[in-house]
Amino acid sequence: MPVANGATGIVLTKQELRAVTGYAAGSAQEVLEIFERAHPADPRPREAVDAAWAFARGGERGKLLRDTAWAALRAAREAGAAAAGHAARAAMSAASAAYLHPLADAHRVKHILGAAAHAARALELTAGDDRDVGADHIEHARRRATPVVLDVLSRYPAAPPGGGRVGDLLRELDEAVRRGS
Repeated sequence: MPVANGATGIVLTKQELRAVTGYAAGSAQEVLEIFERAHPADPRPREAVDAAWAFARGGERGKLLRDTAWAALRAAREAGAAAAGHAARAAMSAASAAYLHPLADAHRVKHILGAAAHAARALELTAGDDRDVGADHIEHARRRATPVVLDVLSRYPAAPPGGGRVGDLLRELDEAVRRGS
């Protein structure tokens, strides 16, 4: 069943939401170990990624998905180390991707690409704030973007300004996915 907002004309099918969520879950999965090395007894980010995968693979959106997203955000805030915090934020973004709203708002791009941007920042920080590592991950994330993810992204305005280094990475990825290179 399509999700639509009459004022914007954006329509999203459940299959499209699943594709976006799967893309985000893949991004978060790639950096989950950064958080888990720092906090081996804290399952919250992994639970958010698992819930995102469950939705992407046919599960329903529901309370568990929302609760795991909020829990991963709390884990990020409590992480201490910045790299671990960004890895947990990637997990939160993955679970949140299932709730992409059909509003023509640039901030919605964060639901599509936020997990990849936080993952890139976590990897940069793990490598001693090496921007080349972030750029490599952005290129990797661009290559992983499916035609469905590109189609959904193209319905939204470009990523918004601001957001520090994660915002820069988000905009770099947004531009790269839209141009296909």
